[in-house]
Amino acid sequence: MMGALSDIRVLDFGRYIAGPFCAALLGDLGADVIRVERVDGGEDRFVGPVTDDGVGSMFLQCNRNTRCLTLNPVKDEGREVVRRLVATADVVVANLPPTTLVQMGLDYDTLRAVKADIILTTVNAFGSGGPWSNKVGFDGLAQSASGNLHLSGPADHPVRSFVPYVDFGTASLSALATVSALRHRDHTGEGQFIEGALLKTALTFNAGALIEQEQLRIDRVGTMNRGQTSGPADVHRTKDGWVMVLVIGAYQFDRWCELVGRPELLADERFKDDLARGDNGAVLSAIMDEWCAARTTAEVLELLERHKVPGGPVYSPQQALDDEHINALGFLKETEYPTAAKAVRLADFPVAMSASPGEIRHRAPQLGEHTDEILGSLGYSTVEIASLRDARIV
Repeated sequence: MMGALSDIRVLDFGRYIAGPFCAALLGDLGADVIRVERVDGGEDRFVGPVTDDGVGSMFLQCNRNTRCLTLNPVKDEGREVVRRLVATADVVVANLPPTTLVQMGLDYDTLRAVKADIILTTVNAFGSGGPWSNKVGFDGLAQSASGNLHLSGPADHPVRSFVPYVDFGTASLSALATVSALRHRDHTGEGQFIEGALLKTALTFNAGALIEQEQLRIDRVGTMNRGQTSGPADVHRTKDGWVMVLVIGAYQFDRWCELVGRPELLADERFKDDLARGDNGAVLSAIMDEWCAARTTAEVLELLERHKVPGGPVYSPQQALDDEHINALGFLKETEYPTAAKAVRLADFPVAMSASPGEIRHRAPQLGEHTDEILGSLGYSTVEIASLRDARIV
């Protein structure tokens, strides 16, 4: 299958997650993605190593469906390679500081001078227009500034999400914006400049809490796993593990009361609606703690399902890998990598599409694996490529 973006070329100058995963999503949809990487390898290639040569797990996930060209784009010969690449491209992705973009010749004005309808998709930490615009940052700092850490964990100890959801969210939103820009170009012939920002993503994902605070000045603090706007909503220990229970709405609360044998709670004013149940959630959590503690995880889950009360197991990563339902989805695709001891299970394109599905067509590239191939397609001869390699341009 060709893919909806099979006629699109993307140059990825990104690093870590927000830039590369944006490009990888476009690659899932069929685009030809070329990762432009430092001659000695980008630092993101080696974070959390899992292969014999030290390639990291997140790199393997975020750089599938890409080819790799090594390049020093600061030297004159390297800038010429960039110029030739840009002339063949539709999109440039770069999560780099503005000054670095200028230094590398990747700012929008420079790119547009090479190809008038180019789309430049950038990602930075804090967005343009404020005193933090040039501040260096990562996912955790955006989480922190959005209010998420304050609302997670216990009231007196902010807690960061282990999963870098801001990076992945920004990558996904930037990919959406890029596809929209390509559609705009189809209509008008115009390219454009796109700027994603980690902080904007984090503020968007936490917008409900921010709106509530602005309107009501409620000053919420963290309550660990216990929900604050419905209940019971918490994590509970069983005889042999943990489960999470999330009850929302009157019908589910009614069924939960029947489950735990406490029908009198339905007439208790403390639990009259979702907000009241959230405000008094500690009481409901204590009841559920006691109920779960007397049963195994399997027993708890079976009874929750029988009463149609939302709940599920709290898995370790290994338990998630072993789960029957997760494996039945066929979503984690076994993908060979030359230096990995066994096939790598990559998360596939996460949205099912009936006519033009995204898919993992090939693994992440080894360092410089496609350098000769790409340079040859740009008109460089074998001798010229050898000269560039001797000069450490590639």
